[in-house]
Amino acid sequence: MPYLSKIWLNPLRRGTQRLVGNPQAMHAAVLGGLSRQPVTERVLWRLEDERHRATLLVLTDSAPSWHHLVEQAGWPSSDEPQALVRSYKPLLDRIVRGREFAFRLRANPVAATRHPEQPSPSQRLRLEGTRPRGVRVPHRTADHQLDWLGTRAGRWGFELVTNSAGAADVRLTARQRLVFTKSTDTKARRVTIETATFEGRLRVADVDQSIASLLGGVGSARAYGCGLITLAPLPDGG
Repeated sequence: MPYLSKIWLNPLRRGTQRLVGNPQAMHAAVLGGLSRQPVTERVLWRLEDERHRATLLVLTDSAPSWHHLVEQAGWPSSDEPQALVRSYKPLLDRIVRGREFAFRLRANPVAATRHPEQPSPSQRLRLEGTRPRGVRVPHRTADHQLDWLGTRAGRWGFELVTNSAGAADVRLTARQRLVFTKSTDTKARRVTIETATFEGRLRVADVDQSIASLLGGVGSARAYGCGLITLAPLPDGG
């Protein structure tokens, strides 16, 4: 049974600042909330800014525990709840063909190409191989990022709802470049991710595919806080 968690983080704590500044560290902290190690299930997360605090959303397949995050980055002595965990099944039960929702998605819009304008050293090495498969390059402009969403929504089992002017009812609410160091046992390398946060209205077109997209995430950089689609009832009850 999948679970959606919401954890509030204190922006004044050093633990929060460390996690917010490094998606790899946040990913490790998220995986630490699951008792079955090593983690083999799909885990999605997204960091959101709220007034005076940050909110971490996490979607897991098994029931998590967030005591370690509260101790490191929350308000451990507060009387108020620091983390909420809810079953995701009630939302999944509402996924029926034709139903409309408000949605939010933080994604990493990219395209595959064999001819990047400014390939990095690692990309150049990959393209010089005997059977090059192309490399991923980010969409950096708002128009290209919105086009990316429009061309992929159908693959995810959804349709973008159009407004009275006939355009997709979607807003690009945030764009951010994340630069951090990814460390392994043998080396460290710099990682750059271009993110875009979309909000708007969508309609369920394919029930099975849309549920798979909700549970498995969409796009790339899912380990780094991208790909989680969250749905909410429309204000007009649609």
